[in-house]
Amino acid sequence: MYFANFPNIVYDSVGNDDFKIVTNLLRRVSLRAKVREDVLLFDRYDVREGETPEIIADKLYGDSELHWTILLLNNITDRYSQWPKSYTQFLSFLAEKYPFDSSLSTQLVDQTHHFEITQTSGDTTVKIDIGTVDTTSDLSATAVTNYEYEEKIQDDLRHIRLLDPSYLTQFLFEFENLMKESVV
Repeated sequence: MYFANFPNIVYDSVGNDDFKIVTNLLRRVSLRAKVREDVLLFDRYDVREGETPEIIADKLYGDSELHWTILLLNNITDRYSQWPKSYTQFLSFLAEKYPFDSSLSTQLVDQTHHFEITQTSGDTTVKIDIGTVDTTSDLSATAVTNYEYEEKIQDDLRHIRLLDPSYLTQFLFEFENLMKESVV
């Protein structure tokens, strides 16, 4: 369904004047910033353990093949690094990225990634990454382990936006029209 909307182009891959008609896989469209910020069009959603874009599209739109709309609306171009991992995938990722260091006799996943301080202003509290320098002199600094750092990234990836199903037909129509527009 997604690739059916891509235009064909005449292309000579070798440069020997043997032109072929191919699908232009490099054609892209994106949401305008104004549309992306329109809170009436979107619902906030937290991806649950093991949910894929196909599962969410099937639940929300009744069609798993519309998974690409979820990826497009959330500006996800690499599903393997920009989509939250399942718990099992996360543990495998950590084991590969932070292996056991026999010279230190420790798990690298438990090592300090960086330090943070908490800053409060009115009703707002934010954590500020102050780097990797040992800040034992600053008693308010908190060590963040590699595990906690990676877990925060996964938690952030779980927060996505979904297009309200009542706008889906209009979105698909606009997408098709934009894909058909000539850029030559």
